[in-house]
Amino acid sequence: MPDCLFCTMPVTDIILENERALAFYDKFPVNEGHVLIVPKRHVVSLFDATQEEITSIWKLIEGVKELLDQRFHSNGYNIGVNVGAAAGQTIFHMHVHVIPRYDGDVEDPRGGIRKIKKSLVPYVGEGEE
Repeated sequence: MPDCLFCTMPVTDIILENERALAFYDKFPVNEGHVLIVPKRHVVSLFDATQEEITSIWKLIEGVKELLDQRFHSNGYNIGVNVGAAAGQTIFHMHVHVIPRYDGDVEDPRGGIRKIKKSLVPYVGEGEE
């Protein structure tokens, strides 16, 4: 799809890929090392992806974890997918967030995504009136 940011991802931004999916650093990271994994085919949501695409994405999650472990030495990860505008999806090409977590990056990490961490970089539209 020509107007989709993820369908037109510059090849130089890709850090890992396989037959059906690719991974790149998030332009608006929540934490250092925040990566997005997307299917190569334009797929709006996780529920539209084929089993083969989901398997390819999971393999990249494992590869991204290895890469991030070596590069950033995180203490944990949040892995998630927003499906639909009501869930916070703003780019309608399915993507998985792999977010490294570090001891002390939030005061109390219990509850995981129930306590969403503020982005390191302001997200498009945040703070605008």
